[in-house]
Amino acid sequence: MALIEQGRSAWIAASPSYEKIEGIVAGTPVLAQFDVDLDAGSAGSDDPASAVSFDLTLPDGRVLPKPGNLFGVTESTLWGTFDAFTAPGVQADWDNDGTVAFGEALPDANVLKGSVDQLGATANSMLTTAQGWTPSESDAFTALVVMVPTMSEYFGSWRDSRFVTGEASEQRDFVAISRLADIQDILGGLELVYAQVRPRIETVDSAQAAKIADDMASLKAFVADVYAQERAGKRFSAEQADTLGAEAQNRATAITGAISQIAGLLRRLAS
Repeated sequence: MALIEQGRSAWIAASPSYEKIEGIVAGTPVLAQFDVDLDAGSAGSDDPASAVSFDLTLPDGRVLPKPGNLFGVTESTLWGTFDAFTAPGVQADWDNDGTVAFGEALPDANVLKGSVDQLGATANSMLTTAQGWTPSESDAFTALVVMVPTMSEYFGSWRDSRFVTGEASEQRDFVAISRLADIQDILGGLELVYAQVRPRIETVDSAQAAKIADDMASLKAFVADVYAQERAGKRFSAEQADTLGAEAQNRATAITGAISQIAGLLRRLAS
């Protein structure tokens, strides 16, 4: 069990680190496929249109065709939320209380080793590609207008997760860290992106530049407040999650509209 806990701790450190750069990776065409394979892609059997690009070869020679994104595969293996990725026939009652509770599962060692190795290789490939990429102002604006207005999607996955739905949840990922924490990390990364283009925006509309920054900070604070309530013990209903998601989406849509308008103005001035 100690080794499993070490693996879980490593995963809990790695996942938020990626979420902080997800806004850049997923919102940049040259990097976007890495987000699909690392964090966003589905299993081919669930949704071929949004599936990952790889098949996963395991140390024992088995091949898992398009098994889903690598953070999801490793998470569901470590926390035992997908039977196909756990050791068959093992009742892992770690605390010997007579009940197999959430997280009491023995990972399939081959799936865990294969998926962790693939995650590391894909992350290294992403780093190599990023180091050879020269970001442009257009890339920054693209990342912002693509990724800021994704709040309803993220709140939807939070609504369907065990953090809201509890044991009735059928999600096999987003079980270790609340999606609310992920949203804050993503927004934090997008704030850094915005900071790089804000000086250009200030050359044409300093008041709007300040308002966009304030609105992004306000959106992040809104999510942080909901997360603080959750961490303090409040269990939100699915209906409440939808209402909060709609509020976050409305804010994000307004921010995106303002950014798009400014980006268009800057393009016209440059032409």
